[in-house]
Parts: sequence; structure tokens; C-alpha cells
Amino acid sequence: MKFLNQVSDVIGKYFVWLILLVAATAMIVSEPFVFILKYRVFGQSLITIGLGVIMFVMGLTMKKDDFRVVLVRPKDIFIGCLAQFTIMPALAFLLAKTLNLPPELAVGLVLLGTCPGGTASNVMTYLAKGDVALSVGMTAVSTLLAPLLTPALTYMLAGQWIKINAYTMMVDIFKIVVIPILLGMILHHFFDDMIQRVKKVLVMIPILTIVMIMGLCVAPNKTNLINSGYLLILAVCLHNWTGFLLGYVVGKFTNMNDEKKRALSIEVGLQNSGLAIGLSGQFMNPLTALPATLATVIHQISGSLLASVFSENLFIKFGKDKK
Repeated sequence: MKFLNQVSDVIGKYFVWLILLVAATAMIVSEPFVFILKYRVFGQSLITIGLGVIMFVMGLTMKKDDFRVVLVRPKDIFIGCLAQFTIMPALAFLLAKTLNLPPELAVGLVLLGTCPGGTASNVMTYLAKGDVALSVGMTAVSTLLAPLLTPALTYMLAGQWIKINAYTMMVDIFKIVVIPILLGMILHHFFDDMIQRVKKVLVMIPILTIVMIMGLCVAPNKTNLINSGYLLILAVCLHNWTGFLLGYVVGKFTNMNDEKKRALSIEVGLQNSGLAIGLSGQFMNPLTALPATLATVIHQISGSLLASVFSENLFIKFGKDKK
């Protein structure tokens, strides 16, 4: 167990580099990834299964305290979730319009914006010395709201470009997100002591699964990724970075302390890109998965950089130096 804990620490420490390595490998040697992607488990793609595994582990690691913050600090959770489900969808829509993205890419960007916060945001908030309880609470609540809000917002904002089946999307979210999380929480309830002993090892599972999903998404889309060029990269980066900024601004204008502002910034800016990739499958066009595929890489890099900036209080130091 000690060895596995050490491996988990190494994987967590070099997660971003691992993501980049697999992405580069999938671009150069795509055939093995494409071959693996053809396999189905109970009729589901490995990407869908992988997302279910991530959500299941998320449920395993959830505690009552993660939801207690909703009762203890409902205002903070409400502000955070409201910001997440208004800023990011609207921002995605505006960027798609302003940059005149092709319909498939526009839909993919909007879908990314309507997804809830990802579990990576909790890790980034911890590294940023932010309010982890608020981050975890926001992730939990926004994830449970996703079956209703993600299809509804996608239908309203992306319906002009492509036909959106909101009901199918809602069912997919229940299968990929809600059911695995609930199963994980049930097991946590009955086997709490055992799970606590292997909790650190469990962290490896979603990390390695995200890396696998990254490769499986990049490989079949490598030509489109190359051809899509700077415009799509610009759109995903602006969506991500502006989300960070506006999340922080919302925290500032609602009189949150520094720890809360950091959590809100990261939680709003980082979406569950894996879920967006899984949901994009219903559109039967690989181009709709490209924004989320890029976001899987970009979010990890930008999130890590922002966490470093926050943890070192670089904004404060810069202000003092200016004086």
C-alpha cells in the first residue's frame, strides 16, 4: 500500500506532463488509440465507461460534510453555481458568435460551457490555498444540477446551429454522472473505513482515466485538431481564462474572502470537459468533441498555473512592488 501511495503522489505531481505526453503520443501514433476506441463494454464506448468510473470514484470519496456546506453556507454555494451556469454558457455562446466558429465547433464550445465543474477544480483549489470545502460543495451541487441545466442551456444556446435532443442528453448525464455517483456514495456509506484506508490510491483512478480519455479523444481527431488551428485554441483559452477572471470578480463583488474568491475563480473557470466529450457523441460529428478535447489539456495547464499564482500570492506581491 505504501508503494501505491507513492505512485499516486508521483502521478498527481506530474499529471499535466502526463496529459501532454499522452496527447502528443496520440497525435504521432494514433492507430493503437483508434483501435482501442472501437471496443464496446455493454454497448458503451470506453470514453463513456471511463467517465462513469471517474464519477463513481467521485461518489466513493464524497462525505456528508461535502453537502453540509450547502446547509451551512447556502449563499456561497448559490452564488458559485449561479455564476457557473450563467457566465460559462453565455461566454461560450458569445465567443462562438464573435469568432464566427463553424456550427460543429460552436456547439462543442457551448456544450463545454454548460457542463458543471470538474473534479480537477477541487485539486487546483487545494493547491491554490483556496476554500476547498466551497469548491467541493460547488462541484457536488453543480454536478447534481447538470441533468437539468446542461441539456436546457445547450438547447437554448446551441439549438440555432444544430438539432439538440435535450431528453437524450439528460438521460446520458444520468447514466454517466448521477447513477455512478450515487452508487459510489452508497458504497462509501457501508464501507467508509475501508475506503478511507485506500483513499489516496483511489485518486490515481480518475487521473489515469482522464489520461486514457485524452488519448482516445485526440487520436481520431488529430487531423481536425491540426486543421482547426489557432481559432479554436483561442476560443477555448479565452473561455477558460475569462471564466477564471469573472469568477474572481464575482467573489470580489459579493464580499468573499481571498480563499473563497480563489475557489470561485477556479470552480467557474474549469468545466467537466470529460463530460462534454461524452455528451458530444450524440451529435454524430467528431468536430463537436474538439473544444472539450482541447480543454482537457488547456484546463490542466492553466489551472495549475493559476493555482501557483494564487498559492504564492503573486498578485499581492506585484502590488507591493509597484508601491
